[in-house]
Amino acid sequence: MRFEDAENKVIAFRDDRDWLQFHNPKDLAISISLEAAELLEVFQWSGTDLSACDKKDRMVEELADVLIYCVLLADRLGVDVPQIISDKVDTNAEKYPVEKAKGNSQKYSAL
Repeated sequence: MRFEDAENKVIAFRDDRDWLQFHNPKDLAISISLEAAELLEVFQWSGTDLSACDKKDRMVEELADVLIYCVLLADRLGVDVPQIISDKVDTNAEKYPVEKAKGNSQKYSAL
């Protein structure tokens, strides 16, 4: 499925239920944070199991929730998701040039 098709499906789901009235930026941002916390919860008490492979289905479900709320917030803000992602990658490429950042996990200010 193309991103635009998935995005349209999310918006149609919302609009069919007349939920736009409840989707202000503050509440959508809160929902993103809450769903991200549920994704993080998958790893709680996992010890050395950093990938939690046996919980992939739950990770996928929670990741979908995060992405859905991100799509809804982007729609509410009137921004194009692929464009803002592309712009951010360009910004990050300037902060983290390959010759300095490759194989290095330090923050750009420490490179």
